[in-house]
Amino acid sequence: MSEPRKLRPARLESGLDVKPVYRAEDVERSGGTGGIGEPGEFPFTRGIHPLMYRDRPFTMRQYSGFGTARETNERFKWLIANGQTGLNVAFDLPTQIGFDSDDPAAEGEVGRVGMAVSSLADIEEAFAGIDLDRITVSLTINGAAVVLMAMYFAMAEKRGYDLATLRGTAQNDILKEYVGRGTWVFPVEPSVRLVGDTIEFCAARVPRYSPVSVCGYHIRESGALPHEEMAFAFLIARAYMDHSIARGLPVDEFASRLSFNFDIHGYFLEQVAKFRAGRRLWAKIVRDGYGAKDPRSMVLRMIAGGGGGGLTIEQPELNIVRTAYYALVSALSGTQTMALCSYDEAYTIPTERAARITLRTMQILQEETGICDTVDPLAGSYAVETLTNEMEGRIVEAMKEVEDRGGIVKAISDGAIQAHVSRQAYEREKAIRSGAIRKVGVNCHRIEEEDHPVELHPFRAEEAARAVERVRQVRRERDSAAAGRAVGAVRAAAAEGRNVMPAVMAAVAAYATVGEIMGGLRKEFGVFREPVRF
Repeated sequence: MSEPRKLRPARLESGLDVKPVYRAEDVERSGGTGGIGEPGEFPFTRGIHPLMYRDRPFTMRQYSGFGTARETNERFKWLIANGQTGLNVAFDLPTQIGFDSDDPAAEGEVGRVGMAVSSLADIEEAFAGIDLDRITVSLTINGAAVVLMAMYFAMAEKRGYDLATLRGTAQNDILKEYVGRGTWVFPVEPSVRLVGDTIEFCAARVPRYSPVSVCGYHIRESGALPHEEMAFAFLIARAYMDHSIARGLPVDEFASRLSFNFDIHGYFLEQVAKFRAGRRLWAKIVRDGYGAKDPRSMVLRMIAGGGGGGLTIEQPELNIVRTAYYALVSALSGTQTMALCSYDEAYTIPTERAARITLRTMQILQEETGICDTVDPLAGSYAVETLTNEMEGRIVEAMKEVEDRGGIVKAISDGAIQAHVSRQAYEREKAIRSGAIRKVGVNCHRIEEEDHPVELHPFRAEEAARAVERVRQVRRERDSAAAGRAVGAVRAAAAEGRNVMPAVMAAVAAYATVGEIMGGLRKEFGVFREPVRF
């Protein structure tokens, strides 16, 4: 009699072991079916709306922006003409860290990997001709979020939109910047305070706007494991909630406008379970931990997709296939908004052709596959429900580990989270290089001599020069004394502990620049010095 074939062990990144066969007893052993519920009802495991995509198809929102405001406006209109239903704005590095285009520190970076914005005039040009009632806009800005949000609001008001009904989102998740991207400016405590200023301001004046999109995405891309992506994002969201409540805001006045941005790459069912478990756990946290009464405060609204960490330089056309799978995971997980990286983004800013393929990928999923017809079609699967239950437990464990060490703000301030995810990124890269993690085109099914059919996005020095001249023109034409007084008022509000947003609104309306306003805040708050740990 022959020996039974030895099965290859399958362990997910989150540390869960995958069984070759799941049965009803596995679901019961992991926690049962009591937490599945109905879509649109607590604990929202199956989705935050009763009919989900049958009634509200997911928004398609590609990340875009480069060069000057004029160039970006052209790309925005092109995307909308091709069927995109929301905008996700990329800003260049100087804008993100609070420098004007003509600052010597910005030389060589103006408009290179995002739109250059120095003043309200740039925002006005970027959104000229775009209906802000029909197209919602997400601003991917963090360190300088108070300024860019104020510019967007001021632009909308000048065009006659009512801030009380204006919809949209700002990323504005500064704590993840210290972990995942690095566009921080100020020390941690005043940075959290500024996030609180925007939450408070929006609760009072822009109640339908989401002032924060908590980004597990970037923490995952930096090396966090799937369950840690959710855990760290929830801890960060709680830090913002705790700060806002300490300022006197009732939880039900702002929690419903918090949103989340999550990543997709890796094992298919692990990703689905991650989001179903996360939605359920977040509902419990807000209801039971914060005493929220409004069910809208308990829902986890999310944009999910991207998957940049899963894309490869090798055989880049295969990234089209990868993003299609990521899109399917996103839809099966119950996202509200979907965004995908284009196949050439391992190299460059997406070309129009690459961006169109990515947009068409989402459109095919929505229009041709029937994915929108049935809510949470994987519900009831022995494997999915078992992994969902187990994933919730893993998220809770990861949150407790951080809380036991003093909490997420402390762990970020002293560099512990950064060191943790960096180590895991290193270990993952070693596993890919050794072949322990299979990556098609990288460590298996390789083409030794391949031609990379990618068109690199050119950096146009003349566009950078145009951005520099634009900010200088604004300074020449504005009332510089009024702008100076407005910047002084921003610094005074910061020094006196008042909400800075009203003063920033007045400053941007006076055409004070990003660099001038952020410079005033730097003088008051100082700058963050990154702790380096090994």
